Amino acid sequence: MIEGLDHVQLAMPRGAEGRAYFGGILGMEELEKPAALALRGGVWFLLPDGRQIHLGVEEALRPSEKAHPAFVCTGLDDLALRLGERGHPVRWDGELAPRRRFYSEDPFGNRLEFLEPDS
Repeated sequence: MIEGLDHVQLAMPRGAEGRAYFGGILGMEELEKPAALALRGGVWFLLPDGRQIHLGVEEALRPSEKAHPAFVCTGLDDLALRLGERGHPVRWDGELAPRRRFYSEDPFGNRLEFLEPDS
């Protein structure tokens, strides 16, 4: 039976750089990929809860318009401001009120959701 979630993989084009966004803006810690997988390109990041985000190279990248990971965040307003200042538009969504959340895209067009912790 399923016991949890280990990682989510998102796509990026060959030669793209995910470090500035995921490591810099979002503050995720980069992980060293296993040597056999490092040859494929891409980059992995560690979340504070031990789960991971993997960026894998996809030759004919076509980001999904609906599928997305959702990140629980403290300092949601600060993150929204930081993303907007760096050219990543934020779309607030009130459908889970009173829980606050917004959507944005990474540099490759992957949809991402950011929401405050459940109270």
